[in-house]
Formats: sequence, C-alpha cells, structure tokens
Amino acid sequence: MKQKASAQWQGTLKEGTGTMSTGSGALVNKPYSFKTRFEGEQGTNPEELIGAAHAGCFSMAFSMILGGAGFTPKKIATTATISLEPKDGGFAITASHLDVTASIPGIDNTTFQELAAKAKAGCPVSKVLNATITLDARLE
Repeated sequence: MKQKASAQWQGTLKEGTGTMSTGSGALVNKPYSFKTRFEGEQGTNPEELIGAAHAGCFSMAFSMILGGAGFTPKKIATTATISLEPKDGGFAITASHLDVTASIPGIDNTTFQELAAKAKAGCPVSKVLNATITLDARLE
C-alpha cells in the first residue's frame, strides 16, 4: 500500500508561501508558511500534520491491540504534541508525546498501561519517527 501527499513552495523561506495536498483530497492546496510553522500564525504546518497522523495511527493500533486482548473500547481520544527544535544548525523533530484518555469497559489500569505501551511501540508512525516518543495514558 502506498499513500501520496504533495507540497509546493514559492519564494524565500520567511516571505514565501506554500500549499500541501493529500492524494485522498482530504487536504487540497492547504496553505502554509514560515509564520504558520514557526511564529504561531493560524494555519497548518508539517509538524501539525505529523501529529495528526501519529495520534490517528496510535488510536487505531491501540484499538486493534485491545481487541486482540478481548477488550472493546468505547472511546480512545489521543493528542500528539510534536516538538520541533533547533539541532545541528537546522531544525529537527525531536519528540512526539502521545496523551491518550480512553474508556474501556472491564480493563484494569495495569493491563491498560501495558497495552497502550504496545500500541505506542507498534504504531507504524511511531516506527518511522526518529524521535523520542512518550505516552501518558488515562482510563476514564
């Protein structure tokens, strides 16, 4: 299976602008810029999209692992916080922190934590990130 996404950029780093699109059409020419990436201006950026991918991937992997252990989640809510920091004369994504709250009938906290850790390690997006990945998991 292969998925595609694309980006276009015009101009200098600080004054230029770009757009990003996904093959599915979920994003079509979504604008991004230096200001949306580094200065907090409203809009998207690559790190935000990596965070969405990591949160979505983890939630699906966790659901699969829970199902394999005989549990059916009512809800898994995951937020990924991506850290972009100066490194080696440029910038690098140095970490992704997963914060998950889940409602899972019949599970104890020890089992919950073990299965969440398996999902964190097994999620394909976790495997591709060359960054520290941490997790806070809470049962509701």
